[in-house]
Amino acid sequence: MTTWIEIPGKLCIMGNIKGNSRGKMRPIRAQQHLVHIDASTPDAAKSAPPAEMIFGDWYPALRSAKLRPNATAVTTLLGIPMLLGRKSNGTLFALRDLCPHRGIPLSAGWFDGETVQCKYHGWRFEPCSGRCEEIPSLTSLDNLAPTKIFANAFPVAERDGYAWVYVPPPGAGRIADPAQLPPIPELPKFSPRFRTAHLTADLPCNVDHGIIGLMDPAHGPFVHRAWWWRSSSSIHEKTKHFEPIEDATNAGRSAGFRMSAHTPSSNSAPYRLLGKPVTTIDFVLPNRRYETIRAVNARGKQRWFASLTTVTPTTPTTCRIDVVAAWDIAYRVPFVTPIARYFGAKFVAQDQQTMVQQARGLRSNPGLMLIDDADIPAKWYFALKQRRLKGEGPHPLQNPIDLHWRS
Repeated sequence: MTTWIEIPGKLCIMGNIKGNSRGKMRPIRAQQHLVHIDASTPDAAKSAPPAEMIFGDWYPALRSAKLRPNATAVTTLLGIPMLLGRKSNGTLFALRDLCPHRGIPLSAGWFDGETVQCKYHGWRFEPCSGRCEEIPSLTSLDNLAPTKIFANAFPVAERDGYAWVYVPPPGAGRIADPAQLPPIPELPKFSPRFRTAHLTADLPCNVDHGIIGLMDPAHGPFVHRAWWWRSSSSIHEKTKHFEPIEDATNAGRSAGFRMSAHTPSSNSAPYRLLGKPVTTIDFVLPNRRYETIRAVNARGKQRWFASLTTVTPTTPTTCRIDVVAAWDIAYRVPFVTPIARYFGAKFVAQDQQTMVQQARGLRSNPGLMLIDDADIPAKWYFALKQRRLKGEGPHPLQNPIDLHWRS
């Protein structure tokens, strides 16, 4: 029996569909299928359906390496224009890129390493708190105390090479006690010495499409075809065990699900190089995918690889994917990091190209579908997101379950 369930974004869920094997397929080269869409352009944003965003959580705003002492950078996070910077003492700050006086972007003004000054009327702000320190136009006859005025400042912390910003719900006001905020996300590490790499890509789709693309297990042989990864001829049936993550200590804020420890796909060449690895994959709200790989090499020594991938809404219609990875595999081998970064960038670029092409189809906001079993994690994500937004409801995965698909 086929069942249909309406969920946000005009996605529909239906019963399992089984496909048949096909002969050798030739790529379609028609130019209309190769139109490039720049995710940063207004036209790209207008072409995509919007998604509801989850506030009240930490998001990676940009690479912290861009923020040297006395430097600033601008970005957009959950539709909010932000000015980030690092004071002369190394402290990070994040301000709404808007002067509360007359609305001009603060990024149009000046930063001396201690305060941000507005270009329009010279109002000066301490950027970590947002407190106004000076209003040059005031005279001795004015009673207004500048320090009672605040620009909108956000909590910010540096983790794993990113400036993470906490974005409160609209109308929440200033954060009175930062100690009451949820934990700052962090990539797990399993030894004191390791190497790291970072990747990023803008996507011209809303965060929901970015996330369900991230957790989709069936696209690999088609999107990521490569001699060093896998091909369509390597498709075979798989069974994976999933279990719920409730996150009771944070009132379900970071609820999600786990693909339990398993031997990763043998049809992916990098996994075969690791010997006998065991992989665990966690997805937790609002947008995080953790993957850890533990392996024993030929000498019997433990080795590990870990990655944290986030899909962050920059606007209601666009998002950005960020990946930070750490490992101690081949720690002493020269050029491992640039090689890993090169192939990782190729991998992310394949996803980005696919999402750019998908954006063409999403311009008309069509009805879409999710099927069993490969799309069940996407169904869990939508249900968990609605539970988070509404603050009520059961976890969609009540008990551990096995899912089956071919990839």
